[in-house]
Amino acid sequence: MFQCLLEGPGIRLCVLAFTLAMGLPAGRARAEQAHAIAMHGKPAMPADFTHMPYTNADARKGGRLTWGILGTFDSLNPFIVKGLAVQPVRNYVVESLLARGQDEPFTLYGLLARTVETDDERSYVTFRLDPRTRFSDGKQVTAEDVLFSWQLLRDHGRPNHRQYYAKVAKAEAPDPLTVRFDLTGANDRELPLILGLMPILPKHAVDVATFEETSLTGPIASGPYRVTAVKPGASVTLTRNPDYWGRDLPINRGLYNFDEIRLDYFREANGKFEAFKRGLYDFRVEHEPLRWHDGYDFPAARSGEVIRDTVKPGVPQPSEFLVFNTRRPIFADIRVRQALTLLFDFELVNRNYFFSLYSRVAGYFAGSDLSAYGRPADARERELLKPFAAQIPPDIMDGSYRLPVTDGSGRDRTTLRAALKLLSEAGYDLDGTVLRNRVTKAPFTFEMLVTTRDQERIALAFQRDLKRAGIEPSVRAVDPVQFDQRRLAYEFDMIQNRWDQSLSPGNEQYFYWGSAAADNPGTRNYMGARDPAVDAMIGALLEARDHTAFVSAVRALDRALIAGCYTIPLFNVSEQWIARWNRIERPEATALSGYLPETWWSRGEP
Repeated sequence: MFQCLLEGPGIRLCVLAFTLAMGLPAGRARAEQAHAIAMHGKPAMPADFTHMPYTNADARKGGRLTWGILGTFDSLNPFIVKGLAVQPVRNYVVESLLARGQDEPFTLYGLLARTVETDDERSYVTFRLDPRTRFSDGKQVTAEDVLFSWQLLRDHGRPNHRQYYAKVAKAEAPDPLTVRFDLTGANDRELPLILGLMPILPKHAVDVATFEETSLTGPIASGPYRVTAVKPGASVTLTRNPDYWGRDLPINRGLYNFDEIRLDYFREANGKFEAFKRGLYDFRVEHEPLRWHDGYDFPAARSGEVIRDTVKPGVPQPSEFLVFNTRRPIFADIRVRQALTLLFDFELVNRNYFFSLYSRVAGYFAGSDLSAYGRPADARERELLKPFAAQIPPDIMDGSYRLPVTDGSGRDRTTLRAALKLLSEAGYDLDGTVLRNRVTKAPFTFEMLVTTRDQERIALAFQRDLKRAGIEPSVRAVDPVQFDQRRLAYEFDMIQNRWDQSLSPGNEQYFYWGSAAADNPGTRNYMGARDPAVDAMIGALLEARDHTAFVSAVRALDRALIAGCYTIPLFNVSEQWIARWNRIERPEATALSGYLPETWWSRGEP
């Protein structure tokens, strides 16, 4: 017997009074239920682990952690497009079926779901809920809530939710604590993990009709904190739920140690920093090299009351690039792009603007195990790239390729001569002090589009470098709205951009540099890459079943992108700069992902 819960186009969600095995297609061997799932390979932590290595299982409970956040908010719903949401609600108030292991590239451990099950093809995934789960109003989390959340976010959530959750062919609940998603035809090995990270909302407490509207009402959810106070646009207070169902789970041991989390919002960056110096909030993540270098010479920092931590995570470093729009004829020739890369004086910019605090790496996975820069290709990479060997230079394959290094004077003659030679080979000659096309006599010029003061500083510095080669680029500053419009429509010659990468790149790589995205407005293939080698390497990383094969495929992709010379690498941020008042303590161990405020605790009274 069964009872239908919900009908919709192309789906049927039912609670079946059968065993979990009955939900599997005929002839398929039943997979094992597991405590965790890894994107590649096996989870690092065994089923009987007691706590994560980056937490202090004996951390003191109590006290308050005050955040300082730049900006404002008008919504407590982070799952919709409309409004400016309070983002910490996502992790501190609303839970998922599974939780990330922060010491691994992409591994999820049981949270609301006690176990997860999938097959080798990942054509389905089944979650078995922990019977102890409770929402903050005391009601149990059931399979019905999971199915409701999936359909709600698929139809009314943010674009990423809609895109991924729509890949599910069918969803059903074999019993009140079990949910099975049929992924037939999705061809996406990451999808079981993405579903594991799905936020779970209570069916009995969410109004579907108003879900997409902003609201300042604290949500009912299953997480360790509840929203207890809201001052619109100014602050939000989260209070630890004393009846939190999951406080003793191994994945949570050593986490969520403060009785209260207060989120204070500031409208202006300098005012926010002054508030930190006065102790009005507890920690700040510093992004400004000038401030990190010179700004912490105040009494509390000198006395040790404010501690400065430098954290080096293992994830790909945030990296900035100047992007060539290769759709433009002036940048279609790779020799032109190579020449302009030679002309950028990183050493001068890093010393004068960034106090030499930045590093520089070619490629798109800098500072991580996935980066090909400075590493020789292994046998698997060579096999993958063999059909494209003619377009991957030997120095990129053997790891000896390095970005040009100048003498930092702004007048390096060696790089200038090399750049002019490449430009001559591409059909450009100096006519007095102007570089011209040999055939048309048109001067070599293009526009650098910028939207922030920092972008403009770098563009103007590069403009000075280019003038030495007879190139006269213009720098055009526009407001953020116009910048985004032109960037998404590819209406630019050159822009500055950053692609944030994880240790588990997936389908989004097609969106970043796949040939099919090159002429599709709205993607992040800003450079217009159309390279069969790049497409093939993305396909290889998506097909990889074990971690070793995956790393080789990503490094091969990195080599293909470096060889294409689609960007000028500007700088990499290799460290996280954290300042905190000494009333806040943190574990000695640092997670692979970097700093984690949820692992911190209050020192308490001495």
